[in-house]
Amino acid sequence: QVQLVESGGGLVQAGGSLRLSCAASGRTFSSYTMGWFRQAPGKEREFVAAISWGGGRTAYGDSVKERFTVSRDNAKNTVFLQMNSLKSEDTAVYYCAAEMSGAYFGTVMEKYTSWGQGTQVTVSS
Repeated sequence: QVQLVESGGGLVQAGGSLRLSCAASGRTFSSYTMGWFRQAPGKEREFVAAISWGGGRTAYGDSVKERFTVSRDNAKNTVFLQMNSLKSEDTAVYYCAAEMSGAYFGTVMEKYTSWGQGTQVTVSS
């Protein structure tokens, strides 16, 4: 297992930006597919973004396309989620997750086997 620690959440006004970080332990981070998911109160957890092990492939949920950007720095074992033009409906707990085989790239939550504790993002309107 890998330990994942998210940071960067907080309170921001609508239209603002936040950058989330997820730091991973272990020496094989560069082989993982990494994903970001979020869960709003009373709602199911949903896919936000994913990035392949080398960073060459990215994917986004429909509600965040053109506003969010996922990236990674394998030298620092860290994945990022840059969130721009935030809306009140982006309010949620954001989780990073690792798919440790690196063979899967996609949106299926069950494929990601290691999860962080989450960081709260609150967007005020």
